[in-house]
Amino acid sequence: MKYEACFGLRDFEIGDNNDMKKKKREYQSSELVKSFARIYGFEDKLIAFEIKDFLEDYLDESLFQEIIGVNLKDKTVIIKISSPLLKNDFKMRKSFYLKKFQDKFGEEKFNDLLIL
Repeated sequence: MKYEACFGLRDFEIGDNNDMKKKKREYQSSELVKSFARIYGFEDKLIAFEIKDFLEDYLDESLFQEIIGVNLKDKTVIIKISSPLLKNDFKMRKSFYLKKFQDKFGEEKFNDLLIL
């Protein structure tokens, strides 16, 4: 018996053994959601969530916890990081991460990466 519910940005699954396990969120936007986002101007926010999901898969869990937020504004990916060491790593490998994002989501969507 499984019960699934969406709480914020995570899906949780309760199994027969009553243990609550985090289930990886799969973010798939339907065409309706995408057109709604385009009309109301939050299409960039959907892409920012997809970037954050990508970083969650790409980075170690402890490193991912240091990321405060991801945003997209004027074709610039803005990543806020609390750890000075991780922030420095992202700044040093800025072109590497930007290329990863462009390869994954399309080159036309991003032209810069800002680490805060």
